[in-house]
Amino acid sequence: MAPDEGAALKLRAEDTEDLAVISACLQDALVAVRDLAYAPEEHSFLFVANRFRWENGLGPAPGEVSYERVLCGITFSEVAAVSYSGFRRSDEGRILSLLAIRPEDGAIHLEFSGGAAIRLEVARILCHARDLGEPWPTPWQPRHDLDEVS
Repeated sequence: MAPDEGAALKLRAEDTEDLAVISACLQDALVAVRDLAYAPEEHSFLFVANRFRWENGLGPAPGEVSYERVLCGITFSEVAAVSYSGFRRSDEGRILSLLAIRPEDGAIHLEFSGGAAIRLEVARILCHARDLGEPWPTPWQPRHDLDEVS
């Protein structure tokens, strides 16, 4: 069954299996450092990502000329602390490419290409991901060298 091409992503993760689904949907999402936000008083971490729509399959349908991207809002709740590595928060113009989201020992790790990472100290897994607006066409599909796969 083909996915509804107009369907917006709206997911909630409460365990490792749910988070793996969100991670897969967000693989190769582009995230501007300026779009990362930690709200300690609300115990939440959020960001907006320009995500590749993997759910549309690995190639355009016959007669289509491009793949699609869409903005997606991601929120992690019950976050006690955030730490960054491999980049500076002051480098607001930098664009990060998200590779994976992994839970580990009371934390959630957001892993980006080039060794950049964000560690969220969490009481439990609670994540929401929701597409914002309409998708737009892109001629480029993300690719990875075999050397990048760990």
